Amino acid sequence: MSHFAGNKSVIGLHAATARHSFPSARTIIALVLREMATTYGRSPGGYLWTILEPVAGIALLTLAFSFTFLNPPIGSNFAIFYATGMVPFVAYLDMSAKIAGSIQFSKPLLTYPRVTFADALIGRFLTNGLTQLLSAYIIFTGMLLIFDTRTSPDLPQIALAMAMMASLALGVGTINCFLMSMIPIWQKAWAILNRPLFLISCIFYVFDGVPEPARSALWYNPLVHVIGQMRHGFYPSYDAVYVSPFYVFSLSLGLLALGLLFLRRYHNEILNE
Repeated sequence: MSHFAGNKSVIGLHAATARHSFPSARTIIALVLREMATTYGRSPGGYLWTILEPVAGIALLTLAFSFTFLNPPIGSNFAIFYATGMVPFVAYLDMSAKIAGSIQFSKPLLTYPRVTFADALIGRFLTNGLTQLLSAYIIFTGMLLIFDTRTSPDLPQIALAMAMMASLALGVGTINCFLMSMIPIWQKAWAILNRPLFLISCIFYVFDGVPEPARSALWYNPLVHVIGQMRHGFYPSYDAVYVSPFYVFSLSLGLLALGLLFLRRYHNEILNE
C-alpha cells in the first residue's frame, strides 16, 4: 500500500507541475498577443511597419556612411561592414529597453495571481526578439541581393552572435527593470551612460585596429564581442580571436540572476507604488 501511495504522490506532483506550467505558457502567449495588439496595432500592417521602420533607418544610414567611408577595415563593401555592426547594436538597445519596461507595461495585469513578473519579462523578450530577428534577416538578405558584398555568411556563427546579443539584452533589461522601477532617476542616468556606446562598440572600426591601452579597456564592453562575432560570421577570414562568448553569456546570466533575485524580493513594493 505504501508503494502505491508513493506512486500516487509522484503522479500528483507531476500533474500539479503540468497544471502550473500550462497556465504560465498560456499567460505568456496572451502577453505576447497583447503587446502586438497594443504596440503594433490590431492590423498586420502595424507589425509590418514596426519591422520595416528599423530596416529603413539602418539601410539609409548604411548608404549614407558608405559614401563617406569608401574602404572598410575588412572586406570591400562598407554597407555590409557597417550593417554587421549596426544591426546587433540597434537590436540590443531596443530589446533591453523594452524588457526594462516590462513591469510598467504589464502593471495592470500583474495584479492577477496567475500573471507573474517573469511572465511579463519572457513575453516582452519573445515579442521583441522575434521582431529584431526578422529585421536582421530582411536587412542582411536585402544587402546580399543588392550589393556585391564578397562575403560568405556562416549561419551558425551569425546565430551565435544573435544569441549573444539576445542574452545580453535580457540580462541588462532585467536588472534595469528592477532599477528603473525602484529608482525612477535611473532611467535618465542610464540614457546618459549609454550615449558613448555608439562610439565604443566597434561599429565603424574593428577591435584589432584600436591601439593600446584603449583596446584592453574596450574588451570589457560586451557589445564589442557581439559585433566581432557577427563580423566573423560574414567574413570567415576575419579571425576574431578576442571574441569571448563565455564572457558575454556569463555577464548576461549574472545580470539576469541578480535582476530576478531583486524583482522577486521587491515586486510587491513595485506594484503597490
